Amino acid sequence: MRYPKKLSPEFSGALRTFSFWVANGTLGHPLLEGIDYRACMVEEPSMLEVAYAIFANVLELDEQGVPVNAKYAEYRAAQHIRQYCDPHYQARPAFEEWEVELFGPPDRNDAKPWPPGVA
Repeated sequence: MRYPKKLSPEFSGALRTFSFWVANGTLGHPLLEGIDYRACMVEEPSMLEVAYAIFANVLELDEQGVPVNAKYAEYRAAQHIRQYCDPHYQARPAFEEWEVELFGPPDRNDAKPWPPGVA
């Protein structure tokens, strides 16, 4: 049985960095400077869900799986967060449907069996 290729180390690094910035409150600097978006996340976790969807949907990869627009994907996610937390802010350009689309989760059972002794 063949399994799909793994994501590139560069993609993994982009996702890890995005997550780190979200968690420590420094995402989208300077757009979110002074905005306590972590308080908004506690209020409405789906705000963060959509921010991650935007990051993933906007991010483009080259033929080797290397992100080519990670800063722009971060910026668009930050715009969403700012728009959610600051009623006076409007993202420009406005978000398109494909940017905010939420895709379903993976199957609850992995197609690839877990290593022996794990579980």
